[in-house]
Amino acid sequence: MNLMMKSLLQPTAWKKFLFFFLSDIILFYLSLLFALLFHFDLNLNIRYNPLIFPVLPFFVAVKIGSFFIFRIYKMTWRYVGLYDFLSIFIATVTATFVLMLGVLLPGNCGDTILNSGEFRSCPQIFGFLPVDLPLSGFSKRVVLADGIITLFLISWLRVSKRIYSEVLRERRLKNRGGKRTLIVGAGNAGEMILRDMMKQGFDHFLPVGFLDDDSMKAGTYIHGIKVLGGTDELPRVVSAHDVQGVLLAIPTLNHQKLRDLYNAAKKADVSDIKIIPRIYNFNRPDINLRDLEEISIEDLIGRQSIAIDAAGIEGFLKGRRILVTGAGGSIGSELVMQVCTYQPAEVVLFDIDETELHNLGLKLHRRFPQLQGALHFVTGDVRDGRRVDKVFQAFRPQVVFHAAAYKHVPMMEHNATEAVKVNILGTHILAGCAVAHGVEKFIMISTDKAVRPTSVMGATKRVAEYICRAYHSSGLNGDRSIFSGEKIDLSPFNPTQFVSVRFGNVLGSRGSVLPLFLDQLKHGEPLTVTHKEMKRYFMTIPEAVSLVLQAAVIGNDGEVMVLDMGEPVRLMEFAEELIRLHGLEPYKDIDVCVTGLRPGEKLFEEILTAEEGTDASCHEKIFIARNSTGYSREETENMIAEFAAAISRASIQDEREIKDLLKKYVKYYAEVKETT
Repeated sequence: MNLMMKSLLQPTAWKKFLFFFLSDIILFYLSLLFALLFHFDLNLNIRYNPLIFPVLPFFVAVKIGSFFIFRIYKMTWRYVGLYDFLSIFIATVTATFVLMLGVLLPGNCGDTILNSGEFRSCPQIFGFLPVDLPLSGFSKRVVLADGIITLFLISWLRVSKRIYSEVLRERRLKNRGGKRTLIVGAGNAGEMILRDMMKQGFDHFLPVGFLDDDSMKAGTYIHGIKVLGGTDELPRVVSAHDVQGVLLAIPTLNHQKLRDLYNAAKKADVSDIKIIPRIYNFNRPDINLRDLEEISIEDLIGRQSIAIDAAGIEGFLKGRRILVTGAGGSIGSELVMQVCTYQPAEVVLFDIDETELHNLGLKLHRRFPQLQGALHFVTGDVRDGRRVDKVFQAFRPQVVFHAAAYKHVPMMEHNATEAVKVNILGTHILAGCAVAHGVEKFIMISTDKAVRPTSVMGATKRVAEYICRAYHSSGLNGDRSIFSGEKIDLSPFNPTQFVSVRFGNVLGSRGSVLPLFLDQLKHGEPLTVTHKEMKRYFMTIPEAVSLVLQAAVIGNDGEVMVLDMGEPVRLMEFAEELIRLHGLEPYKDIDVCVTGLRPGEKLFEEILTAEEGTDASCHEKIFIARNSTGYSREETENMIAEFAAAISRASIQDEREIKDLLKKYVKYYAEVKETT
């Protein structure tokens, strides 16, 4: 018996439809009854059923038909919103209009309902129907009142479950054991977080209020939760409301404001401080409690407020076939994540590391299920010309982001041959394939170390910029795939545009200083800085990649775009601040040691004060390098031939010829000797 009852009460789509269908018929009867009561000034001596039943089938048929047309029965009861109310309003108005036509069109019958409540019969409609229709000449006042009452009753039924779930039920659930939580940010993100708390029944977080710096929001309520003041009142609110957790729900917080809030919460003894994740899918933003993140060191040190033209980037990427080389790396993977938010037609992820591709694939399929069949994971090496050419043949990319590179400065000083193979010859192969296969735009990720380079890595990336400039000036000068010899019709294509984008150190990338410091902290070791005056530019990876996409849109053919990475930071101060953020005291709990410059390092990365100078672009954080040095396509081909020959002669112990060639072609390249 219990099993049978449970089966009957188990919700299904058919049971839900039947419930609303039958409920609506009852409400249609009630709305007509209330309309007649209104018409007769609440006269209870009149027998209303004889007046209702003759016309009720017409009212029900018209309204049910309108509800089907406007998909009222497809709504989700639990999440009825403004769009659903608009649909109910349109469906009800449409039904009322049709019923009013039924009253007006037949002719001069007049009201069929007399003041006494008697029913007057009307002539046949247009004189050719075999039966009299009771609706003909029905009271217009009753039809109009019925429409208004129907709108109220139907809306009330649809919203009843949400009222129960989000207001009445939540008020009872507030006594449960959720952590008393303050939400910082009363905008869209904060509202989404609160809604998810309500859906979860406040099991984990119990909101006590909002904080927001918009004075217009102070004192207002969002889903019954009050905006208690500005963010500067955080310590007072934490103390007054016994706050145990703080959720930061402002996507545009820069690192200084974020650090101030973080420090204020910590000083107020708040143990649980979380931040909303980056929104990758702008078309379907979904922020919920499950995705909240712990505040990272990158957020506190390098997070900046970056404004980009999302519409312009979407216009550039939407519906396009995109190829990203080095897709498994720290920059490449973030490039892929952000590219996927702009609805590309296809994305080809090319990398030599199959493990990183696999891990990235898991993230992408979870975050962008709608792109399931549009993502192509291809293992390969940019040094393998035939493999690269086949990838271009198979996928015909329209936009290429070239992020594959050897980038670790000291390591490349001892492996100059491999740096040249990947950073120079690999770029040459990709650029040639891009031209041969009609790619529209080729964006090469460069580095601030290409400015007055003192390292093999920086010099090879500078040569890669030269290659892109040379291909820019060459236009379409071939009609065959450079490796297969296959005939390619390039007549529909414009010449490939080549843009290079330089930026400095990004926090958290593999091989950068932050992971090194964190590993040293983990093991209780001193933090090592190579020089007490060494300075570096810092920005988080997502912000740098956002600017790369913006630069790709505004960059013109042959230009080298330079990102403004903010103010340079002394690594000594950076190390000391990192120790403090971990609740320790520099030089007491953890020491900071100076070890001396490593091969290829320099004290200050010249990114905006480059030797060629920079010009402003249409974006405040993107500049254009004045390129004074470059090589023609023919000179570039000769240079590539020289490097290839030198590679064949070089040994692991002797790479002097490679470095001499870099000095020959990179004007300002000068090796820096290791110092202490």
